[in-house]
Amino acid sequence: MRGFILSLNILFSILSYAQLNQKLKIFEPELQRFKMMMDADTSNLSRVLSDDLIYIHSNALEENKPNHIDNIGSKKLQYQMMDIEESNFKTIGKITLTNGVVHVKGILNGNAFEVRLRYTAVYMKQKKEWKLLRWQSTKIT
Repeated sequence: MRGFILSLNILFSILSYAQLNQKLKIFEPELQRFKMMMDADTSNLSRVLSDDLIYIHSNALEENKPNHIDNIGSKKLQYQMMDIEESNFKTIGKITLTNGVVHVKGILNGNAFEVRLRYTAVYMKQKKEWKLLRWQSTKIT
């Protein structure tokens, strides 16, 4: 019975993402990265982040790849929800630029937060895989 319920949850998650993908123009590696961040899946997250990552949060906190991975892995920063409201992307050769709005809920240093962010991200294809190179977000109301 547990296996059946787990299978249903997985199926509904996949269908939910598929429906979201049909409504918005979403860059699939970005959607996968958001899921890795919510799951605190640091081993896969490490794989999809460029070694040259610069991640600028809406509160002006700037992280490099090791900082970002450590903050998520240590649960200093916990992403509980990342709901994409707007999304667009443009690929030019080995670079993909994304921008949009994401509604985020989480916990930072033990304090709950909820924000809507307008963001821009830059991905670079490295060894046949898209890696996040830059992220910058701004709080919106």
